[in-house]
Amino acid sequence: MHLAYPAVLAALLFCTGLYGVLARRNAILVLMSVELMLNAVNLNLVAFDVWLRDTLHAGQALTLFTIAIAAAEIGIGLAIVLMVYRNRGTSDVDRLRDTAEGHEPVPADTPHSRSEATA
Repeated sequence: MHLAYPAVLAALLFCTGLYGVLARRNAILVLMSVELMLNAVNLNLVAFDVWLRDTLHAGQALTLFTIAIAAAEIGIGLAIVLMVYRNRGTSDVDRLRDTAEGHEPVPADTPHSRSEATA
C-alpha cells in the first residue's frame, strides 16, 4: 500500500476541518469540524501503523483512544451548546463572547457606588 494516498486524504480532511473551525459561526458546525480534524489524525495513525507493520499496533491503539476522547468531547460540547442555545437563543460563536462574567459595562449616567457611600 502506498502511504501517499491516505496521507493526502488525511491532509485534505484536516484542512477542511481547519477551514470549518476558522470560518464557521455556528457552534455545532465548529464541533463537527473538530471531529473531521480528529478523523484525519485517526486516518494518519492507522495508515502509518499499516505502513510500518508494527507488531504492537500502536497506531490502532492510539486511534481507539482518540475515538474515545472524541466521543466524550462531542457529548460534553453538544450539551454545552444546547444549554447555551436554550439560555441565549442562539448558537452563534461571535455573539457568545459576552458570556464572560464580570465584564459588564457600567452605564455612564449611573452614579458610582463609592460616591454614594461618602455622600
